[in-house]
Amino acid sequence: MAPVTAVSRPLFSYRPYWAHRFGIAPYLPTTRAEMDELGWDSCDIVMVTGDAYIDHPSFGMALIGRLLESHGFRVGILDQPNWKNVEAFKELGRPNVMWGVTAGNMDSMVNRYTSDKKVRSDDAYSPDGAAGLRPDRSVTVYAQRCREAFGDVPLIIGGIEASLRRIAHYDYWSDKVRRSVLADTRADLLLYGNAERSIVEVAHRLANGETPQQIRDVRGTAFFVEGIPADYTQIDSTTLDKPGKLAPPIDPYAMEERAQAEGAACATGEGAAPEPLIRLERKKPNRDKQVIRMPSFETVSTDPVLYAHASRILHLEQNPGNARALVQRHGTSEIWINPPPIPLTTPEMDALYELPFTRLPHPRHQKAKLPAYEMIKFSVTILRGCFGGCSFCSITEHEGRIIQSRSEASILREIEHIRDVTPGFTGNISDLGGPTANMYRLACKTREIEAACRKPSCVYPDICDNLGTDHAPLVKLYKKARAIKGVKRIFIASGVRYDLAVRSPEWIKELAQHHTGGYLKIAPEHTEDGPLTHMMKPGIGAYDRFKELFDRYSLEAGKEQYLIPYFIAAHPGTTDEDMLNLAMWLKKNGFRPDQVQAFLPSPMATATAMYHTGYSPLKSLVAKQRVHIVKGYDQRKLHKAFLRYHDPKNWPILREALHRMGRSDLIGGGKACLVPSWQPGIAQRGRPGVRRMQPGVALTQHTGLPPMPHKKKPSR
Repeated sequence: MAPVTAVSRPLFSYRPYWAHRFGIAPYLPTTRAEMDELGWDSCDIVMVTGDAYIDHPSFGMALIGRLLESHGFRVGILDQPNWKNVEAFKELGRPNVMWGVTAGNMDSMVNRYTSDKKVRSDDAYSPDGAAGLRPDRSVTVYAQRCREAFGDVPLIIGGIEASLRRIAHYDYWSDKVRRSVLADTRADLLLYGNAERSIVEVAHRLANGETPQQIRDVRGTAFFVEGIPADYTQIDSTTLDKPGKLAPPIDPYAMEERAQAEGAACATGEGAAPEPLIRLERKKPNRDKQVIRMPSFETVSTDPVLYAHASRILHLEQNPGNARALVQRHGTSEIWINPPPIPLTTPEMDALYELPFTRLPHPRHQKAKLPAYEMIKFSVTILRGCFGGCSFCSITEHEGRIIQSRSEASILREIEHIRDVTPGFTGNISDLGGPTANMYRLACKTREIEAACRKPSCVYPDICDNLGTDHAPLVKLYKKARAIKGVKRIFIASGVRYDLAVRSPEWIKELAQHHTGGYLKIAPEHTEDGPLTHMMKPGIGAYDRFKELFDRYSLEAGKEQYLIPYFIAAHPGTTDEDMLNLAMWLKKNGFRPDQVQAFLPSPMATATAMYHTGYSPLKSLVAKQRVHIVKGYDQRKLHKAFLRYHDPKNWPILREALHRMGRSDLIGGGKACLVPSWQPGIAQRGRPGVRRMQPGVALTQHTGLPPMPHKKKPSR
């Protein structure tokens, strides 16, 4: 097997496939009749997706489809096919080159079920928000139908659902460790992460006559192998990070004193962040011939410590500059995972996002309302990737932590294109962003340090000294964008990393005075150090500093604007006392959240490993330090109730909890109290419709009667 090197071919350097003579399709065809209109007798590649087809670069299938089209392939799309009937998968005929299967922009299980495992009533990626148009575990079901339809065609799976299930993983919905999705689908190749480089190379090689079994040297791919090649050196993962009581090696996840000490020691100077290179330097060339043997599926299924250990190793091997291949046994099979893909350069990002998208739903969906499209149709993606490393988030595992930014000129051209061709444009751009609004063009100060770094976050426990934090290019972009003729307002709707923002008051001023429409959503996630440490989020002090600057600049502009903070309930490491303190903070600051979110353990996230095992992979597992986990329905419900302390429906369980916690002093009518001692709807002497609670007595069941009317404070 050829080694996987740190050199990748430029994305648009391939000779186009012969079918490029057919030209650009107005829309990628979804039916045989649409193929006939284009003069196609067959498709080279058929993509299957769980989302309605929207020809907009924010939707993965459109992005990959148009990219493959630019390389000369005839690409068809089966969007939300009837998975109960194999005939639906024969609509476009037999693909000449390959199948491409994805669940869509969201994991199908996250899309359908809430954090309480209740079925959602709608689907934002379906026409009119209709639920039930995609199966659970869509990648697996679609792959099986593709095999039934044309089993001899190479089957490639990808997208976020496959990406986050590339290895043995804990599945929240079945409450067990499941095999890699490769084992369930028996796909020929799995492409993980942002797969532009890998899908283009795989497509061209298959079209040139190679078999999937011959394609073993492409980054960002996973596949079955019969054995480890003789020229590879196997490294037992437990020798890299001992899960037992042995002297640990240097801890690349150390996140206390070393964070600042190491940053200061290896800083090499000032200056603008460099563009990412296609070639990444690394210190040990022989790493190309190393493979790390992970604990087997059978082992991690039964041993929580080794599951947490496997999660830790997986996250250590995420930097494209130094990651090694991984292998994990599943029964008698071996699943091999190549190192992550090389990030795209700025010219490649520009060319990708300037492909000929119509930015509209497919004509058969244009009479329906597509909630996801309505949210982003006037938005522009300016970057991808995130170096925040939040333990509950899967962006880093999927997109990587190296920021890939578009050029200013390309972004401005897209805004002008929206103005000129998108129906319904009124002058407002809804977002210039990506996973994080204010990471545009931020990168490590030197390529060498970036390629060697093995930290999971560039900003926790503090911002690394090697990270460039200059927001000036972003401020310049905002000013040029809002000066475009025909553009009235440009809003920023992507998440703000406020600990980075306070390093650039000029950016906060620009945001507050020109790009906020009265309310700005922001996610401190919690106020207490315990949960924040396990989330890898900054302390609440960073939020306070951001709020001070945001309020000051809003006032200077004569605007009354508010921050809307988001918080997570029931995250690993959160106690009842932490939620009580958060509730008191909310009450003190006048916040009454209308909607709250409970932690949802998504596949592969570090916090999910904590939830499943009770151990933290953020530190060496030698000490096997336990993490407090919130699992039971009643306790999760209580943590959500603390966030909605103002809702009378939650008062009974909050009173019961406060008595149990020895905080009965917080029950009553005083300003320092969290909940009153009375309950709406139950009559008592001297107060119609209210029942006075006796000290030490908890009302454990809501009466079901409508609550008393009360004056609602404005949302902040």
